[in-house]
Amino acid sequence: MSPNDGPRPRALAGLRVLDVTQVMAGPFCAMLLADFGADVIKIEPPNGDSTRQMAGSAGQESHSFNAVNRGKRSIIVNLKVHEGRQTMLRLARSADIVIENYRPGVMSELGLDYAALSVANPGLIYASISGYGQTGPYRSKGGFDLIAQGVSGIMSVTGEPGGPPVKCGVPLTDLGAGLFALAGILAALHYRTRTGLGQQVDTSLLEAGVALSVWEATEYFSGRGIPAPLGSAHRMSAPYQAIRCADGYITLGAANNKLFGRLCTLLGHPEWVEAPDFVDDTKRVRNRDALAQLIESVTATRPRDH
Repeated sequence: MSPNDGPRPRALAGLRVLDVTQVMAGPFCAMLLADFGADVIKIEPPNGDSTRQMAGSAGQESHSFNAVNRGKRSIIVNLKVHEGRQTMLRLARSADIVIENYRPGVMSELGLDYAALSVANPGLIYASISGYGQTGPYRSKGGFDLIAQGVSGIMSVTGEPGGPPVKCGVPLTDLGAGLFALAGILAALHYRTRTGLGQQVDTSLLEAGVALSVWEATEYFSGRGIPAPLGSAHRMSAPYQAIRCADGYITLGAANNKLFGRLCTLLGHPEWVEAPDFVDDTKRVRNRDALAQLIESVTATRPRDH
């Protein structure tokens, strides 16, 4: 099909998704599937998704709800009663994907877990998103992004040195769990094209937080101790942080020797390249504070536009 032949078919057109989730991680994952062309049916409890009542909502209209539920169709199904569970079972027989984010064990008690639904639909892909995963000692605990950021260590490495723990400005573990679930679902779809069989996908907010802590894990396992907050600075490269100017800040990243050399020339100090404290990235990271002060001695005299 050429670009002029009309709208291109979307990648997941023809697939049906049952979105049995609320708030952020699960709805975000299901929304991305809708963006890819899947028919997503959101299964809401009698009072609706709790984001419909978040701050700024008016009646059933909520910007918070719309932000992670665009492109879906919603129906009310009370899974706590027999008729609602039967409705869910009927829908699951013809679905391709089910996404749920109840605490582990809840869907099993309702008779709506992967083991139950896959009997009638062996090709079903069933994704579970929870606070701590389907196994392990914390499996029964509830999960919120704030808690997962704390338990995973993200808050301990966010903020300024010597300051209190700081939450990342975006719900990193919620969105991360949704993205990891999406990756698992797409992998399971590929597996189904080869085998005809579905799979269960299991991810969690905590695992997302740990998995995203790549440089922090690198720092720890390389023997440099427990990672600490560095403000806007990078753990493995310098200069790579917010730099003060006369009228505010810019972000500056010179993450290799070549770029550092160009930066030094631009700032009018090519001799910094040969300075023993800045000769390579390891030395620049070790002396990042002194390097930032030198850079700001130049940038602070000029506005950001310069």
